[in-house]
Amino acid sequence: MKKTFYVFVLVCVGLCLRSFSDTIKENSSEKTKRADILIDSLSDGKYADCVKYFDKTMKSALPTDKLESVWKSIISQAGSFKEKSSVRDEKSGAYTIIYVTCKFKLAPLDAKIVFDKENNIAGLFFVPAKEVTTYRVPVYAKPDSFVETDVIIGSNEWKLPGTLALPNGNGPFPAVILIHGSGPQDRDESIGPNKPFKDIAIGLASRGIAVLRYEKRTKEYQQKMARSSKTITLKEEITDDVLSACELLRKTDKIDTRRIILLGHSMGGMLIPRLGILDKNTSGLIIMAGNTRSLEDLLIDQTRYIFSNNNEIPQKEKDAQLAILLKQTDRIKRKDYDLNTAESELPLGVSPVYWQDLQKYNPTETAKDLKQPLLILQGDRDYQVTKLDFEGWQTNLKGKNNVEYKLYPKLNHLFMEGQGKSTPQEYSLENHVADYIINDIAGWINKQK
Repeated sequence: MKKTFYVFVLVCVGLCLRSFSDTIKENSSEKTKRADILIDSLSDGKYADCVKYFDKTMKSALPTDKLESVWKSIISQAGSFKEKSSVRDEKSGAYTIIYVTCKFKLAPLDAKIVFDKENNIAGLFFVPAKEVTTYRVPVYAKPDSFVETDVIIGSNEWKLPGTLALPNGNGPFPAVILIHGSGPQDRDESIGPNKPFKDIAIGLASRGIAVLRYEKRTKEYQQKMARSSKTITLKEEITDDVLSACELLRKTDKIDTRRIILLGHSMGGMLIPRLGILDKNTSGLIIMAGNTRSLEDLLIDQTRYIFSNNNEIPQKEKDAQLAILLKQTDRIKRKDYDLNTAESELPLGVSPVYWQDLQKYNPTETAKDLKQPLLILQGDRDYQVTKLDFEGWQTNLKGKNNVEYKLYPKLNHLFMEGQGKSTPQEYSLENHVADYIINDIAGWINKQK
């Protein structure tokens, strides 16, 4: 499960970049200069120099100590910082976004720096660098057997663009809604050159199953969501939009409204029981790498795993970062926080209200009350959500007779094959969701009649 610090979450494609030095010469705006200074200051460890350019909200949300923690977390995954290679800008309403492509030892990342009209920094994100990539259709997909159309999820201020992959023919077809993991995900759940949700969508559509996928709210409305960060819960991040997607499918021609299935990956998988209770008219539920352990426990295990496989950071710094995380997660475990607790004192810099919502929810206990059949899938090489979580489902749901479990020895968190220990860098290698995953999901859905 990926959150703010786990930077291998977003990827954008199809943009050619100019050199950093050439663009700086052509564009000497104050925003561009400040973006340049920001990256230099981060790489030199001068965190206070960065914060002075932040607006009021950013200074509160990302103070010096937290900014240092974010930067060191990025280094722990992407390797040591090497150089800036290019820059570009774009407008987003009243904001200007400067992207600075940064080369790290293990992967290039874009620093996405959001400026307001007063040239103050109103947002800072690190995402996989934009690069020219061509999505290769997996061999198990049959593009001539389905069509993809643009759709809109929801009808209020949070309208989300999406894609419906609909098989050819008269139908009606069973339909699957794909539910993202944590973080600002696009409709394909893109990560590096990989698009696991697109693989699943066109793979199932090739087998006579309609699939709906859409931009996650935290991706489509990053700035707006950031301004509401103190009040956001799982409801605003995920569940409201899933329910809107269900409503859309029930109004869509050629969809068998009696056979709407929810498929959640990572945090989306963890939330499947809650979603199944909220919409009891769904006919089946699929959990892919859904955690049964708490998010705070996952964060500790993930951090230790990443540190154990990274020699870029001195052990002293690893110990210091882990000590901070342990202190933060201990507060969550002991519920030693309230709505007035500063976000910087809690894991991931997430608001107290978000953590309270998480702690009220127990996925396996909620799943015991589900009437819909469940399919639970897990990759044995997954270091983010592990076999321990898979066993958590098995142990706690052993009395239910409508649950099917499948564990795959070669698969990682993206349900893509690999060898040996899985690492974040593996996600930057072009791959596809394994064909037998598509076949197993399609076979299970076709049995739910």
